[in-house]
Amino acid sequence: MSQTAPYVLVLYYSSYGTTKTLAYAIAQGIEDAGMTARIRTVPTVAPETTSSKPAIPDDGDLYCTMDDLKNCSGLALGSPTHFGNMAAPMKYFWDNTVTIWLAGDLQNKPASVFTATGSMHGGQETTLLTMMLPLMHHGMIIVGLPYAEPALNRTHRGGSPYGASHVSGAAHDQPVSADESELAIAQGHRLAVSAKALAQANWRR
Repeated sequence: MSQTAPYVLVLYYSSYGTTKTLAYAIAQGIEDAGMTARIRTVPTVAPETTSSKPAIPDDGDLYCTMDDLKNCSGLALGSPTHFGNMAAPMKYFWDNTVTIWLAGDLQNKPASVFTATGSMHGGQETTLLTMMLPLMHHGMIIVGLPYAEPALNRTHRGGSPYGASHVSGAAHDQPVSADESELAIAQGHRLAVSAKALAQANWRR
């Protein structure tokens, strides 16, 4: 049993910084709901499998450890869209979570997903849906974005009921819009509220 204060893990991989921007907006929503947000990333996949990245990056957010994941009260998972799926570094991270899966450490905890693409029809929804699959295998409870959020009806770029998203443009030079940011914050808030409620639930088999 973890002795650390409860926190929601915001785990992301970002190629051009836009997914990272969404991650920090989600973290704001988590903190606004009165929970601690722990922001972590994953290293890039080395082209040669015999080499490895240092345990601590030279700059930016810390790399996620298995303890960060195991002890979280909830999870927000983000990745850019790579051909309609999560990026290889994030997929590699999840492929190595078998021990946590066997122990059931993530069961009955809430999770949400978010993504960014360069183009409007770049596979955001397929990426969000396929990112949910390993989380469901871990027994997590998926938290989406309801249409009660006004920005979900206003947005002309990113944002979906499956999770927050951003369209960065082909040159990745489009900033996160006000609606995209609002939805990311709302998602973080909803995730944190869910984490509090589920932590108090009396789960019975």
